[in-house]
Amino acid sequence: MDTNVNNTNDEIEIDLRQIFFVLLDKIWIIILSGIGCALLGLMISKFFLVPEYESTTQLYVINRQTEGKVSSADLSAGSQLTKDYKELVISRPVTEQVISDLNLDMTHGQLEDKITVENPQDSRILKIIVRDTDPYRAKSIADAMATVSVDTIATVMETEKANIIEQGDLPMSPVSPNVFKNTVIGGAVGAFLAILIILAVFLLDDTIKSEDDVEKHLGLSVLSVIPIQEDEKKKKGSRKKSASGNASKTARRG
Repeated sequence: MDTNVNNTNDEIEIDLRQIFFVLLDKIWIIILSGIGCALLGLMISKFFLVPEYESTTQLYVINRQTEGKVSSADLSAGSQLTKDYKELVISRPVTEQVISDLNLDMTHGQLEDKITVENPQDSRILKIIVRDTDPYRAKSIADAMATVSVDTIATVMETEKANIIEQGDLPMSPVSPNVFKNTVIGGAVGAFLAILIILAVFLLDDTIKSEDDVEKHLGLSVLSVIPIQEDEKKKKGSRKKSASGNASKTARRG
């Protein structure tokens, strides 16, 4: 029983060693594949993907119950209102008003896809993040979303308006695509695919190439090996060619 386990372990170790040497032997293919796919990812990011810019505006949501200082009840009510605001900011009345004010050529769904509303944990702050291919339009939409949101939602909910604490910034550099990230991912994917193909070819190849393969796969002992030199192969090939040429000449003469 122990002998079988040891034999199995030896076979697994030999297979892993063979796989390692197969990959090592084809390392240049893996490297070239990784470099090629990395360059492909770089070119796609540079010349085919449209850059996108991001602008962010922030709101502070609070509902004063009494005049003067803010009480704990005001803060608690503000926290609940923040959750409601998060859902209502991208509601149809708000987005359609922004589309009308800015004369945007897009639908409610298209504008909604450009907007992300975030609420940092344990805060009454709402971040309205707008992503667009035009940095100036991204800022305009962010500012309009903040202004229309506080007016429309206050009217609908009959509450105090939220305060705009930060206007949208004008983005100077795109946030997408990430050229470096795409290049690295392309290189990793290329190398991984090359490794998979090499392993698949190796594992599916069941031809016998050496006496070790005979003993391993057929369970037979090799008594002797007859070497065949390359020169002998060439001589036999040339003899066959000359014999076939003489036969054809004889046939023409006849």
